[in-house]
Amino acid sequence: MIADIAHSLAGWRLSEVEHRYGPNVHILDDPYYSTLLAHLCSAECVQPRFNQIVKRLYSGLARTVLNNEFPRKRRRAPTRMSATTERGVVDSDFLDPSTPVVTVDLARAGILPSMTVFEVLNETLNPQSVRQDHLIMQRKTNADGHVVGAELFGSKVGGPVDDRIILFPDPMGATGSSMCNAIGYYNSNGRPGPIITMHLIITPEYIRRVLAEHPDTKIYALRLDRGLSRPEVLACVPGERWDDEVGLNAHQYIVPGGGGFGELMNNALV
Repeated sequence: MIADIAHSLAGWRLSEVEHRYGPNVHILDDPYYSTLLAHLCSAECVQPRFNQIVKRLYSGLARTVLNNEFPRKRRRAPTRMSATTERGVVDSDFLDPSTPVVTVDLARAGILPSMTVFEVLNETLNPQSVRQDHLIMQRKTNADGHVVGAELFGSKVGGPVDDRIILFPDPMGATGSSMCNAIGYYNSNGRPGPIITMHLIITPEYIRRVLAEHPDTKIYALRLDRGLSRPEVLACVPGERWDDEVGLNAHQYIVPGGGGFGELMNNALV
């Protein structure tokens, strides 16, 4: 069987925004998803359109992470034409279907994103290698409404974490308190493989907190918001004046952001 070199050329490259946050941070440069995200963040976007767009965006994020982070394995995939010719076979480096992976639902804003990623993984990999866990977390605020941390109220972890890729699909990377607690939970309960967070929007404050506490974490996002920074800071490449970048208001909401995604996904007031 003669292999076709066209099936072996590793030409996929991640398109991302230039920044100075380090090699573990990936802010995607994708006009299609940026357009959908802008609509998602507008006041006009309500149910059922809101959740439909969330699912579309997380399907795209899952594709990006699979392409850029997951191992590949050489194999021969017969096509329907193999019934009539021995050359009806594609020989290429496909995603390794046996890759063990866990996607973690950080309730409540992470429920729909994690389920969407879970479905993509099951379509692409061997479902026996794919698992979804659940963590119930909540921000802690003081009397002035400022976020002072995050609490873990409960968990449903369906198996070991050793040597598994751990995905955290959580829409808004704001302060990083909940995410750092979640990552710490998995690190204290085994030896996980790569830990990858997947967001629609992140802030400079979030990046700093997560990488300070868990420097090996890989961060993926569709958009970086630092809208409360001074004009001269906004004119700089992201991360160039990191200490001066501001993406959170006094109540730790992202600006420009899109409001409370947990409330919007569930048609809830709080």
